[in-house]
Amino acid sequence: MLRSLARANQKHHAFSPGLASRSPVVALLKRKMSSAPAGEDSNGMTFKTVDELWKQELGQGEEKRTEWYQKAADYWEQQEVSVNGVLGGYEHVSCSDLKASLDFLTHISKLPESKGGPCEFTYAMDCGAGIGRVSKGCLLQKFQKVDLVEPCEKYLEKAKEDLPSDRAIEFICQGLQDLVPAKGRYDCIWVQWVALYLTDKDLIDFLHRCREALRPGGVICFKENVVLDGGFHVDKDDNSIMRTDQHYRDLFEQAGMTLLCDMRQPNFPKALFPVYMYCVR
Repeated sequence: MLRSLARANQKHHAFSPGLASRSPVVALLKRKMSSAPAGEDSNGMTFKTVDELWKQELGQGEEKRTEWYQKAADYWEQQEVSVNGVLGGYEHVSCSDLKASLDFLTHISKLPESKGGPCEFTYAMDCGAGIGRVSKGCLLQKFQKVDLVEPCEKYLEKAKEDLPSDRAIEFICQGLQDLVPAKGRYDCIWVQWVALYLTDKDLIDFLHRCREALRPGGVICFKENVVLDGGFHVDKDDNSIMRTDQHYRDLFEQAGMTLLCDMRQPNFPKALFPVYMYCVR
């Protein structure tokens, strides 16, 4: 589900927005990393470190963790059940998004033996699946079967209507922070525009569980908006965090994952934040 894509263009205009092209803050984009705060939120609060952010948002003992995730759930319950709804009014970018994802999977199919070789293309899991847009337009073009994971039940119901029942196998209504995927089941776990709702700790824990869910040679793919110039940004409307590219790379390393390849999404409107795809195992 293209969650962060919608949030970036609708809400990230009153603060330093990485490479977004919002005219009121163009000057802020030129701040050097050395002088910029590690991050900020949409209310203007700045954070010297990401640890400071999580202490503020979750509490010292993570007693506010449930509240963090509930805000995102409440936001998406209010959105339209359609491609345009899950893309926040940017339905026109769907074709470019899907084409680039297919190209990325083609690249993964040619991974050299020095990087462990390619994965098989039998079974995938679509995380943050929404109404099944990515499953239908990308994953089921490459894989024989797919399971869909989505915390918003109304989106999963739409996906059930639109996807072939003999190939879309399981529809799991659950947040990734609680998901424990079946061990040894998947060749590819695709995580698109949903990692931004996970705390750093929960993202690392999720990666650990995903590793156990992979078949031999399996991979985990992330596709997310990233900040390339500046610090992370938290949107208080839906409790999402847009991380820097380096932030994601650091989290992959902390989870013990190896980054096999990455790719920047081409042909996206300049008003939208950069999008990167990462393949790890």
